[in-house]
Formats: sequence, C-alpha cells, structure tokens
Amino acid sequence: MSPCSVWSQSAPWLSLGANAVPLYTHADPIPRGGSLGEIRLVQPIIMAHGGAWGNRLGLLATFNFEGLTIPNGELAPGDWGEGFVDRRHPHTYVHEVVLTYNQPFGWGTVSLSGGKGFAPFGTDDPMARPVLRYPVNHHLSQILERAVAILGVRTGPVLLEGGLFNGDEPESPESWPKVSRFGDSWSVRLTGYPVRQLEVQGSHAEVNSPEHRAGFGTDQSKWSLSGRWSGTVGRFPVYGMLEWARTSEAQGFFVFHSFLGEGAWTVGRHRLHYRFERTERPEEERTASPFRSVRPHFENSILGSTRWTIHTAGYTFHLKKIAALQAAPFLELSYGRISSFGGGLFDPQSFYGKSSFWSIGLGARLSIGLPVHRMGRYGVAQNTAPNSARPHHGRS
Repeated sequence: MSPCSVWSQSAPWLSLGANAVPLYTHADPIPRGGSLGEIRLVQPIIMAHGGAWGNRLGLLATFNFEGLTIPNGELAPGDWGEGFVDRRHPHTYVHEVVLTYNQPFGWGTVSLSGGKGFAPFGTDDPMARPVLRYPVNHHLSQILERAVAILGVRTGPVLLEGGLFNGDEPESPESWPKVSRFGDSWSVRLTGYPVRQLEVQGSHAEVNSPEHRAGFGTDQSKWSLSGRWSGTVGRFPVYGMLEWARTSEAQGFFVFHSFLGEGAWTVGRHRLHYRFERTERPEEERTASPFRSVRPHFENSILGSTRWTIHTAGYTFHLKKIAALQAAPFLELSYGRISSFGGGLFDPQSFYGKSSFWSIGLGARLSIGLPVHRMGRYGVAQNTAPNSARPHHGRS
C-alpha cells in the first residue's frame, strides 16, 4: 500500500501524494538574443491512486497547477509545443483522470481504461524521469491530455495496448478535449520484458490535426521505439533509456526525428544523471512574443526546421525525510548547439545571435506521499517498472 492511504487494504482504498519543484533557471541566449534568469515553481501536482473490488477497478489521477505558477511557461531553450517556443508549456489542470477495469484470465489479464490522460504511445512523461529539464522531443515522444479509451492485454512478458482518442491538443491549462473529435485518432503500443529489469516498446499513432482544434490542420503519423533498463549494478541503483522517435506531418512533407539516451546512477543519497538528445523541431511563425507561435497552426506557418543537440548533466542529493516531506536538492547544467536543416527561411544564428546555448537549473524536488508515477501507463501497463525520477527508485 502506498503512503497517505485511507481505508483498509481489504476495502476500497485511496492513496494521495503531492509534488513540486522550486527552480531557478538561467539561459543564454534566448530568442532575439541576450540571456534571462527566472525563479518559478514547476511541476506542482496532486496525485490520487485508488482501487476497489480487489483492485479490479482502479483510479489514476493527476492534477497539475502549472497554469497558476507558470502561466507563461518554463524557460527551456529548444522546448516547444501547444503554442510555446523555447519554453515548456504549462500542462492542463486535469492532467489525467483515468478509470480502469482489470479482468484476469487463465492466460493473462485484459484491461479497459477510459478518461482523460495519455494515449498508449511512446515513453514516460519526462516528469517521472531523472532529468528535470524536459527534452525537446516531448511532443514527438508522448501524446498527452486527450480523451482516451484504451484496451490492454497482457500475457506473460508481453503486453499490447490499443487506444482511441481526440487529435486536438490542449490550447490552455483550462482546455478540455473536444469531445466531438473523439475517435478521430488512434495508437497502438507493444511492450515486452525479456528480463525483469529490461523493458522494450514500439508504438505507432495516427493523429488527426493536433495543432488545429477545429480539425482543419495537417495530420501526423508517429513512430516510437525505446529500451528502458532499471535495476542495480552491484548494489547501486542504475537507470538507463534509449529512445528513437519520428513524426511526419502533411503526408510526409515535414519529417522530424529524435534520438535520446539518458541514465542515472545512485550511490547512497547521491545521484548523478546525464542525457544526450538530438531532436529536430519545426520553426513556426511567432507572435509579438518571441516565445509564442501563431495559433491555429497551418502547414504554411512552418518557416523551417532546426536540429537541437543537447547534453544535460546533473547531481541530486537525497535528504532525510522531515516528517512526511521528501526533499532532493539538485543542480543541472545543459549545453547545446542549434543548426538549421532541410531548407526554409529560419536562420538560428540570426534569431538567437549564437549557434550554441547553455542553461543552468538549481532547485529541489519536494514530495509528500505518493512518488510521481509513470504517467500514461494504465491497466495492464500500470506498475510494470519502477519510477525513475525518485532518487532511490522508491526507497526512502
């Protein structure tokens, strides 16, 4: 049973948790040149896990309050999506609320999940991974905050998920999925566990007009492959992941690739982490704010493409619990290079004043009760591997 549980384990139960990260970020350069430093509260969330009928019925919920703490986004060179550029967008207040029914059979388990959450595609939300800085590929590697219906089947070390959802992505923290578009998009994900510590997945999605809410924008075809290892080397917890993603838009007229590798090594209360990423992103027409792009999005809004090659390294110190509070101060450094590719009108050297950038993040992960779970894994896919963001892989 998780921390902060109510009711007994034999009866229906509910477990709660909260997480937040006070963060100082400094980046150089920013759009149109210069540098900028900010203090923000990021990833303020409340989580709830519930179960009934011997856990055949399950609830997974995450409420995110970034609409209040970072309404103009989190400073992060290279990040993009939902109308933000070089800033990570705030997530919606209802990040995920998904109900699941699990039915065991002699040969395995079948689950049916529905609600608002992640489509069964790609890798974990970066919030549940060791590196605090969101990768550039967030919108290439995950499909989030949709109205979803997911059928999952697991037998032995193999599980298969298929989902229907609405194509439109959120436009603001208050956004709800456009229900009239439910079922216009779909995805499948096949996951295997060759050994207990290793998870491999491949997934495909067809997403209808994600960046035009009315449904008149271009469609996307998406692929993802990854391998994730979480275990011990000697007596030390080690996590590693390799990921490849590809998104094509407008029937292949625009194609964006991503390769990412990351890992973490924990010794006692100390953890080191590192990420390498090379991701291509669209350069869209921007508004009067250099951190925002024009919405609704059309294919003629794309002025070119850039490739971001980024190294991120960090150190975390896991403090002893104070009452129920878990705190983990950290320092994180990123260095990257920006280059144009595939033609187009966008010149990163002119726009940023440099072809390289650096950023620093200094803060602390604060949590009470439940640790951040692997968002987007429901039913037969839930609890299939440990969360990698928590410094001791769940141990206090």
